[in-house]
Amino acid sequence: MSAQGERVEVAGVAVSTDHFIGGDRVASERRFDDISPVTGEKIAEVARAGEAEVDRAVRAAHDAFPEWAALGPEGRAEHLRRLADLIEEHNDRLAAVECMDMAMLLRSLRARVIRRGARNFRSYADLAVAYEERDWRSQGTWNRVQRMPAGPAAVITPWNAPFMLSTWKVAPALAAGCTVVLKPAEWSPLSASLLADLTVEAGFPPGVFNVIQGIGEEAGAALVAHPLLRRVSFTGSPETGRLIGQAAAKNLVPFTAEMGGKGPLLVFEDADLDAAVAQAANQYDDSGQVCLAGTRLLVQESIAAEFTERLHAAIDEHVLGDPREDETTISPLIHPDHLARVEGFVERAREAGDRIVRGGRRADAGELFYEPTLIEPRSNDSEVVQREVFGPVLTLQTFRDEAEAVELANSTEYGLSAIIYTGSMGRADRIGRAVRAGVVWVNTFLVRDLTAPFGGMGISGIGREGGDYALDFYSDLKSLQIREGSVS
Repeated sequence: MSAQGERVEVAGVAVSTDHFIGGDRVASERRFDDISPVTGEKIAEVARAGEAEVDRAVRAAHDAFPEWAALGPEGRAEHLRRLADLIEEHNDRLAAVECMDMAMLLRSLRARVIRRGARNFRSYADLAVAYEERDWRSQGTWNRVQRMPAGPAAVITPWNAPFMLSTWKVAPALAAGCTVVLKPAEWSPLSASLLADLTVEAGFPPGVFNVIQGIGEEAGAALVAHPLLRRVSFTGSPETGRLIGQAAAKNLVPFTAEMGGKGPLLVFEDADLDAAVAQAANQYDDSGQVCLAGTRLLVQESIAAEFTERLHAAIDEHVLGDPREDETTISPLIHPDHLARVEGFVERAREAGDRIVRGGRRADAGELFYEPTLIEPRSNDSEVVQREVFGPVLTLQTFRDEAEAVELANSTEYGLSAIIYTGSMGRADRIGRAVRAGVVWVNTFLVRDLTAPFGGMGISGIGREGGDYALDFYSDLKSLQIREGSVS
């Protein structure tokens, strides 16, 4: 990895705490503390960007764009594939740093999450090369749709699964021919810095990939308002997404956003109950800090008692502890502020008359742990049903028939994902079509085909990522028309 910049050792890995701009490490006079949720200790003082650093990064991306765009899909793919190889080579190092920075289970990071980052770069390299321009004849002209790189792109990513979600956006942007300024979340910025090192090792031209670190209201706001940007991609809350969308609109910059979810997990009486219960208990994974999680358990009345009994037994099997230990299944929450937020949701639910079936308090496993919590709401209008908690909190409701199941599933403003458990293909098709969500899984969860569209409905998002949908977003589509017989 690159030796540039001031570095700290995290989990035995040297990590730069400076920005990465135009191929160089750039310091800032101001810095912010990065606290590990695993130990509660400060692991780094990270450079805190202001308008000057943001402007420098965007201009570096702007200056690098013509050369990167001119490489064409094949030339860019060579860089992306080398980067994918390097991610796999450094898989364990990246996983170790990510674990300390945001407390995701180390075994999950090693086995699948970091490797998904490599898969993102390799898949989009292949998709960009395989793209076939559309040709046809019409009204005496020969027509072709051409995909042209759009220009510098801003990518703003959340604190949960930061490496995977950064690569999910950066990979199609680079494959399409855009240059990138990545702003990672301030609660978990370190894996983005390691990614920058790997782009140097992969031979990326300076300025093609840049990383600025800082506070969202400062660095993020300055970034999305920059007039030289041509695309903005964001993952985070609807509140922040609205502000970013307004800033992008002022410069007429296309904007895509994934803004969280409140997914239903529907269990019908013909479902494999063992599988459904296991999946419901698995929604506490990563302490519920997963936007795609099925946090609203909707169970058919005829099996509700048995389902609930089995669910309690499954939750009892969870082990709260150090995410570096193999036996741990639930890790700490990311930050004291987020723990207080989760706690606030549960306390307001208790005060409003919702029934706390289990949990509902901080756990004794450590300062940032909250017990797996199950709530039976007094009403479907309860706040804990209607708003994203983003913690280890599930609600349990029952339904009589398919019509009520669909009504409950579609009763929030969100529409990111849904999970259905049924033994009937007909029901899977009916409910799958009726549920309002960007992705619907039936008898499975978190299976992602990277060529499929991904995004939310309602306040869960704008636009689609994945496959050619993402490559089209980072491109300007142009129609070329030539009068037939006028050229030879």
